[in-house]
Amino acid sequence: MTSDIDYKSSGVDVLAGEEAVRRIKGLVRKTYNSKVLSDLGSFGGLYQFDHEPGTNPVLVSSTDGVGTKILVAIKSGFYDTVGQDLVNHCVNDILVQGAKPLFFLDYIGLSGMNVEVVEAVIKGLVKACQENGCVLIGGEMAEMPGIYHGQDFDLAGTIVGLVNKPDILPRNIAAGDVIVGFSSSGLHTNGFSLARKIVFDKLGLDVDSYIPELHTSVGEALLTVHRSYLPTFGSKIGDEGLHGLAHITGGGIPGNLKRILPNDLRAEITLPESLVLPVFHWLKDAGNIQDEVMSQAFNLGTGMIAVCSPAYSERLINENDGYILGTITYREKGSQPVVIRK
Repeated sequence: MTSDIDYKSSGVDVLAGEEAVRRIKGLVRKTYNSKVLSDLGSFGGLYQFDHEPGTNPVLVSSTDGVGTKILVAIKSGFYDTVGQDLVNHCVNDILVQGAKPLFFLDYIGLSGMNVEVVEAVIKGLVKACQENGCVLIGGEMAEMPGIYHGQDFDLAGTIVGLVNKPDILPRNIAAGDVIVGFSSSGLHTNGFSLARKIVFDKLGLDVDSYIPELHTSVGEALLTVHRSYLPTFGSKIGDEGLHGLAHITGGGIPGNLKRILPNDLRAEITLPESLVLPVFHWLKDAGNIQDEVMSQAFNLGTGMIAVCSPAYSERLINENDGYILGTITYREKGSQPVVIRK
C-alpha cells in the first residue's frame, strides 16, 4: 500500500530549503574573514580569535529578536530592513558592556519555505554584519506550519563579542557624572505592539498611507532601520571618562538606564520636546497616549545613553552628535532610580 502523505504535503519543502541555502551561501561568505574555519551548512560555526599579549579577553553574548516589527515588514513586503535591525540591536546590546562583535547567528522560523523572503532577510543581515565588522557564521531556517501560519515568520539572533576585562562597562559611575544622549533613527525595534494598535487599528491606515506631519508613508516611518552605535563608541571603549552605556530598548529610558546604576545613585533627566523625534509626537497625538506610557514603550528619540565624567562629556559631545540629558545624583531610599522631567 502506497501512502500519499510525504514531508512536502505536511508543510515542509526540503528542496526549497536547500535552494534557500544555495542562494544565501554567497551572501553570507561576504562577511567571512580569516578567522572563520567552517562553511555555511556545517553543524556548528568555527571561529578562531586571537588576543593581544597582556589583555584579559572576555566573551560577551546576547540573544534578541525584532518583535512585532516583523508584522509591519510583512504588510510592506520589505524584509531586508528587519535583518539590519536584528544585527544592530544585538551589536548595541553587547556594546553597552564594552564588547565589540565577533560573530552572529540567526534563526528564521516560517510556516513554509519562502526563498525570496529568506534571501531578502539574509541580505539585511549581511549588510549590517559587514557594516559592524561582524561575521554571519551560521543560523537556522525552520519550517513549522503548525506554529506559524500564512506569511508569518519569526526572526531572532545571537551575537558573540569580545571585551578586555578591565574595559567592561559599567564602571566607576558616581554622583556628578553627566548623562549624554544619542539620537535614535526612529522606533528601532521596540514599541511596535502599541504603534500598530494606534496606526492600523485606531487610525485605520495602511503601510502605503501618507503621513503629512512626517512627510513620509507609514511603512517608511515604521521600518526605519535600528541605528548601530558601534561607529560612535567602538573606538572609545576603555576611555577612562566613559563610565557606562545604556541601550534604550523596551522599557524606554527609565527601564534601561536604571540597569547600569548603582543602588545608591539616581539619574535626573530633562527631556525637552525638541529632543523627541516627530514620529513620537505623531503617535502620541494620534493615539492620545499618556506621557508615562510613551516613555515606557518607546525610546522617544534617544537610542543610546552614555554616563561619563564632566570633562569627558564635553569631548564626547564635541566629537559626536550627543546632547546633555542630565546628571547622576545620590538616591534617597524609596525614590525612583530614574526621573524624567520636561
